[in-house]
Amino acid sequence: MTTGGGALKKKQRVGSNNRLSSTLADLDSSLSDGTLAEGSYKPPSLRRSSSHSLLPIVSSCAGGFNDAATADVILSLLLDQQYSQFELPEASSDTTSPLDQSEIQIYLHSHVLRRSKYFTALLSERWQQQNESSSNNSDNAPKVYRFKLSVPATTDSINHHLTVLQLLYSDDLLSSIETISTALNLLPVALELLFEECIKACVKFLEAVPWSEDEEKKILNLIPFLSDEESKELLARVSPLKIDSSEEMLHGLILSAIHNHPNMAFAKAFVAKLLRDFSSRESARRVLDKAFEKSLRVVRQSLEEYSSPDFRGDHNETEAIQRLNLHTAMTNGKHLLWLVERMIELKVADTAVKAWSEQASFTADLQRAFRDDAWRNIVPSLPAVVLRCTSRLANAVATGNILATRQVRMKLVRDWLPVLIICKDSVSPMGPNHKSLYLELEETFLRIISTLPLSDAQELLQQCLSFSTRNVDDCPHLVAAFTTWFRRANRPPQPDFCE
Repeated sequence: MTTGGGALKKKQRVGSNNRLSSTLADLDSSLSDGTLAEGSYKPPSLRRSSSHSLLPIVSSCAGGFNDAATADVILSLLLDQQYSQFELPEASSDTTSPLDQSEIQIYLHSHVLRRSKYFTALLSERWQQQNESSSNNSDNAPKVYRFKLSVPATTDSINHHLTVLQLLYSDDLLSSIETISTALNLLPVALELLFEECIKACVKFLEAVPWSEDEEKKILNLIPFLSDEESKELLARVSPLKIDSSEEMLHGLILSAIHNHPNMAFAKAFVAKLLRDFSSRESARRVLDKAFEKSLRVVRQSLEEYSSPDFRGDHNETEAIQRLNLHTAMTNGKHLLWLVERMIELKVADTAVKAWSEQASFTADLQRAFRDDAWRNIVPSLPAVVLRCTSRLANAVATGNILATRQVRMKLVRDWLPVLIICKDSVSPMGPNHKSLYLELEETFLRIISTLPLSDAQELLQQCLSFSTRNVDDCPHLVAAFTTWFRRANRPPQPDFCE
């Protein structure tokens, strides 16, 4: 008698009962249409590869696995070199080595085989009534069941089937699964034979251990053939619960790197690399925009409170609040500068440039703050941090890294030019680092002004006279800017072209 099992299908993932129902349905169908001829029906299997070509030696155990003296089931493994009814892609990277023999005979026990719902179906009274010819014994002799099971004719496939059959005799399945490779080899056969305890043991092992990338691919190939409950923990490891989970993770890393990590410099360098290597630039843009907005809001609010008349005074409590406001602005200003540099590096600073150009109230608070002397002893580097943010963004606009509209370019210079001027006047003595920063930002502003209409450029250039020095030769950037403006202003009007 030839036996068969229903093919595992992706739609049958709601549990073991459906796997059994599928098997019974296929067996009944084969009986009713007469297609279950000798060797015609093949149970589903998973092709495994091997570099071996020798037939495995099947061991036996007295009263147990493969004991011919006590067995009441004779199972013939039919070795089929053309077997490919059910094959998972990329199940193995090895090459298959077919075997020459055509059959392996195993002696088993029906009470043990009933742990497999596949064999339970074959041993059921309904099935046996349809197949009385399965026993060649006389009425007085013990009944012996004869089944056949087709498997791919490779050493790996045969060994995996034999192992699962032998595990039917074991009460401790987990102790037999010591590696991921073992679990991945046994699970397809356990699914084929509906050996639920073995399926659970393999899945439990896979849930608890780390996977390599190749092992993860194989597990993903097997997940569709597991029930929802069986695959839940495996899927939780590899499938995001939310569409934007990667962005949420990256945002959390950014906040941790700039706020909480004790080794902030190393953490920032690592997160910067993650941002550079991130697969989606748009996702990186959204994450950085969100972090930028938060840091800018904190800096702006701190300066607003510092500059507010409600917090002006000389008593100790007010002074403590003022110090806290300035330190908060300084700390978050450094975070802001790091974020700006990452955005420019990835060419996703469009939103940041636009936001920076719309800070009229913020720049007014900065001017009020820098007119006082309090910040000098509390946060002497605050002007440099703010101007570096401005310089990075303005330079991105001037070089075309960020293509800003005329309105954005105009407002960027108009609102931040007074901050540059008051910083130059307030920071004394002017160190070489500050001098270089101011000169760089002056040149950048003048380049942006050169991109504006003559009327806008005229308004802004008049405010740039503070760039001049005692020696005209020390400010060639200012001379070049005015020379360009006057050259354009003295050009004869262009005639209107009409069709």
